[in-house]
Amino acid sequence: MTVFIKDIKDYVGKYVTIQGWMYNKRGSGKILFLELRDGTGLIQGIAVQGSVSDEIFAKCDSLTIESAVKVTGEITAHPKHEDLFELQIKDIEIVFLNTDEYPISKKDHGPDFLLNNRHLWLRSKKQWAIQKIRNTIINATYEYLNKSGFTKFDSPILTPNACEGTTELFEVEYFDEGSAYLSQSGQLYLEAGIYSLGRCFDFGPVFRAEKSKTRRHLTEFWMMDAEAAFVEHEENMKIQEGLVVYIVKKVLAENKKELDCLERDIEPLKKIEAPFIRKTHAEVVKELQEMGSDIGERDDLGADDETILTKKYDKPIFVEKYPAEVKAFYMKRDPQDESVVLGSDLLAPEGYGEIIGGSQREDNYDILLGRIKGHKLPEDAFAWYLDLRKYGSVPHSGFGYGLERLTAWICGTSHIRETIPFPRMISRLTP
Repeated sequence: MTVFIKDIKDYVGKYVTIQGWMYNKRGSGKILFLELRDGTGLIQGIAVQGSVSDEIFAKCDSLTIESAVKVTGEITAHPKHEDLFELQIKDIEIVFLNTDEYPISKKDHGPDFLLNNRHLWLRSKKQWAIQKIRNTIINATYEYLNKSGFTKFDSPILTPNACEGTTELFEVEYFDEGSAYLSQSGQLYLEAGIYSLGRCFDFGPVFRAEKSKTRRHLTEFWMMDAEAAFVEHEENMKIQEGLVVYIVKKVLAENKKELDCLERDIEPLKKIEAPFIRKTHAEVVKELQEMGSDIGERDDLGADDETILTKKYDKPIFVEKYPAEVKAFYMKRDPQDESVVLGSDLLAPEGYGEIIGGSQREDNYDILLGRIKGHKLPEDAFAWYLDLRKYGSVPHSGFGYGLERLTAWICGTSHIRETIPFPRMISRLTP
């Protein structure tokens, strides 16, 4: 019977076959310990000379790192660890025996070497754990949004114009139509979707050509954007709050082994409960200045400011009502203070900074047209977007999170390049 390693607790005392790869080998003489991996988990296989034939023992002894195997044996409880199990090997079939030395050894390797060998580095325990947690975050997002009345809506990746008009874009030649751009966000198209579906979200790759080299930036990354009709600023933040709490609880429930593998301190994650901390931009600027930052009253928060602030608190922080001049043209102004917008950034604790950006959208045709003109954006390119305000316009809001930033925070990983299978940065396009 072939089983997955993740299910072996259900087969104690039974003979099973595991298909996978040899992650590590130790022992000598009459006993060998083979650490086996099948994608769902790891298990220690034990081969004892005398309990298996000389041929089987010789096969086990010949195995090299990352050789592919089918191993059959009895599942037994680990003598010292209640939650661990072992495979008492009785038979083995070598599917592929590596004859070349595996490039990634136990010694320390520099980041460039590991990124050059990313296709192999993904097999390491840490990288495996990160990708498993990333998958849980994706699935939890779908679950929460589906339960909250959102419908999956696929925005185009090729677009005729920028979403915000400020970020550098990747430009491509589009047949006889002239220039097209790789999308930086699906938001504008989702706004069209809400007039059909009420609430909708997309989830896919986006691209930004900023020449940034910080640990928080990639040129290609995955983003979830959500939009909702008849939702205003306050409710928009509550939806984001509920989503983050749901995701963190899901990871804590389903990824204990992976978090242990990453040596992630889960105590900070256990504190992620609603309500989150809420502060206005003006309050945060004053606080940062008292902490030594040179940020100005009308400045956006920089990465250093976010790091300083989020190391101070053990819960995520909503920073709301930013100065209008540092935010996108489509954000609705606060009727109580036209100089600020009804928008917020959600900052993760432990120094991780922004993970979500959101706002109430401007729903008035004339005001939005004035903003487009004021930002010197091509009016023709936004004609369809303006149309949304001509036919049945309603108050509406939305937000988006960067999957890699969210994954980095939950995993406790310092650089988001480890949270995506094949990172694309300004100086890296391979492998």
